[in-house]
Amino acid sequence: MKILEASAKAVEELPVVSEIWRGFVASFPVMLGFVPFALVLGAQAVKKGLSPLEVPLMTGLNFGGGSEFAAIEIWSSPPQILLIVAMTFLVNCRHLLMGATLAPFIQHLPKRKAIPALFFMCDESWAMALGDSRQRAAKGTSPSFSLPYYFGVAAGLYLTWVIFTTLGSVIGPRIGNIEAYGFDMAFTAVFLVLLKGMWKGLRAARPWLVSLVFAASTYLLVPGAWYVAAGALSGIVAAIVWAEQE
Repeated sequence: MKILEASAKAVEELPVVSEIWRGFVASFPVMLGFVPFALVLGAQAVKKGLSPLEVPLMTGLNFGGGSEFAAIEIWSSPPQILLIVAMTFLVNCRHLLMGATLAPFIQHLPKRKAIPALFFMCDESWAMALGDSRQRAAKGTSPSFSLPYYFGVAAGLYLTWVIFTTLGSVIGPRIGNIEAYGFDMAFTAVFLVLLKGMWKGLRAARPWLVSLVFAASTYLLVPGAWYVAAGALSGIVAAIVWAEQE
């Protein structure tokens, strides 16, 4: 009897396992793209004084690559905590808009599942989950948001990020300037691939272009990492202004 119950339970759980595997497999190319700039971040963090133990704590508890690069860029001894917190908030505030976009697809989830899921939301897992949900909705699949698929994507990306930033902190000091190999270009390449998949025309991309112009101008004219704040704020303001007009 127990064997039959166990078999029935295994059959019932099979779709969950297959969905997790589908998400993990789908995220594999992005995981490969994570590796180079995770190594770069780990190496940069060690150069700024963080230990190989502190690096996975930072990347595991924050899990926001852009904000972590910004924080390391302005890291000093002693660290300017308020500046780092403000910069991290500005860089990560795009997650408010990303979460709002994803909200209609996850509103059926209880908070005990939705909140942990949102912790693991990064640009890549958000884009892949949103694209998958829209495809499932177009096919009439309900619910359109597959939590196991999202978990498979997020788990692969999270573990890759934490493991390889830690590895970068260990091997970075031994192989010298890891940025000289051009690994940091992978960061840009991954975002360009995601942008291609989500491109809806020049009109929808106007806030991004505003952000790019302000960030580049500030980088050229103002010393320090203020270009991050300039790009984030100008993009948010542009998005709000155009949203109200439309």
